[in-house]
Amino acid sequence: MVRIRQWLSLLFQNAAEYHLASRLFLKLLALIYCSAFLSLTGQITGLVGSEGIFPVASVLANAAQHLGSAAWLQLPTLFWLDSGDAALKAAAWAGCAVSLALFFGILPRLCLILLFGLYLSLVNAGQIFLNFQWDYLLLESGFLAIFLVGGPSRLTVLMFHWLLFRLRFMSGLGKLASGDPSWSSLTALNYYFETQPLPHVGSWYAHQLPEWLLYLGTALTLFSELIVPLFIFLSRRWRLTAAAITIGMQLLIIATSNHNFINLLTIALCLFLLDDECIKRVAPFRYRRLYRNKPDDRPLWTNSLFSAVGAVLIFSSSLPVLFNMVTGIEPPRVIAQWHDRVRRFGIGNAYHVFPTMQTERIELIIEGSADGTTWQAYLLPWQPGAPGKRPAFIVPHQPRLDWMMWFVPTQQPPGSLFFDRLMHRLAQSSPTVTALFERDPFGGIPPTFLRVSAYRYRFTTPAERTESGNWWQREYLGLFPWISPRQP
Repeated sequence: MVRIRQWLSLLFQNAAEYHLASRLFLKLLALIYCSAFLSLTGQITGLVGSEGIFPVASVLANAAQHLGSAAWLQLPTLFWLDSGDAALKAAAWAGCAVSLALFFGILPRLCLILLFGLYLSLVNAGQIFLNFQWDYLLLESGFLAIFLVGGPSRLTVLMFHWLLFRLRFMSGLGKLASGDPSWSSLTALNYYFETQPLPHVGSWYAHQLPEWLLYLGTALTLFSELIVPLFIFLSRRWRLTAAAITIGMQLLIIATSNHNFINLLTIALCLFLLDDECIKRVAPFRYRRLYRNKPDDRPLWTNSLFSAVGAVLIFSSSLPVLFNMVTGIEPPRVIAQWHDRVRRFGIGNAYHVFPTMQTERIELIIEGSADGTTWQAYLLPWQPGAPGKRPAFIVPHQPRLDWMMWFVPTQQPPGSLFFDRLMHRLAQSSPTVTALFERDPFGGIPPTFLRVSAYRYRFTTPAERTESGNWWQREYLGLFPWISPRQP
């Protein structure tokens, strides 16, 4: 009993060696939050506004009708108060403003609570468009960051370690559990750079690497996700090794992929694998002043209490999911329900980034016509489009519709859930939806006809690019959905 008390007392002590790390993390988190909110300012009304693809007002009304007063627990969002277009845009812009306030150290705890509430509201309002692992990773990171203000406790640092471990280790387990042959045969990177949702120019160059190096890169990916995360809970030398490998992998991904802010956030989480002595050796002198004003040895009891409650929620929700991934044993129904309830508030999530790998790239181009003879394309800004279009680098922005279109060729959820609604809105020439495209080819007038052309894309070889100047080769497959579904 005495030992348990000593252990609990140690958990709630301030982790003074992570003081600078926590300060730097809050700065980086503020910038990442800002980028996430800013990315949504121009998209949110087209996705879920009153004339958007999935109006959130209809979703909330339906939830209230079927769930009554419990609806807000199922869909925790501030938009129960007002779900109009102005409220949606105001929430995104408010998130940008509060993020900047956090960056400059203005009322940090209040800012972190507001940011968590605003982003949780947008995630639940955004439905399938914001139902991605990076959105939940940002929410859980933001939730834990609330307890960093005034100095991190050892429990809070442990929870950040647990979050990073789950993100990396579960992603590796997901690849093994999927049974995808490209991972077991170490050929995943032969396809990944070409078939990922939104490649950039670095993806083209990475795709040209020799096959043996791509095999090695696939093996390194599995090693960094299945073995390296175990280092997080070992001694200082092993933690530093885990940080170096994880940060290196994230930088390689950024150099070859457009994955919004997830890689930047993963790098920020690695700060908690570094102690302050390590950070002070590499940080510019002007940033070392953040180390001043160290917190007291004992944090406020209220902070300890709330961080303990948060830890219980996260561990009780995430441990059964991890156990299920490792053993294949389904948790009891009551535990699964508990996990679902906790996850709705943005914490205790499961992570499994790219468990399967596509082996071909199929792009859909929506076209409209006024007479059935002359067709004009609705082009998305970041789709490959014309073969000569240079793949753009857009990190940390995530164009949600461009990204979701990647799922549609499977003719399965989640792509099939929104595509018909998208076509319906284009047939109505909804101004907020057409604004998601490069331009409205009909200037606000509804087209008489719509069709969807399907193409198979592949990167050009260096010789083909030298000859044609194109980044892509494409082959017309026919009209969608009268083509074979993409697998997987």
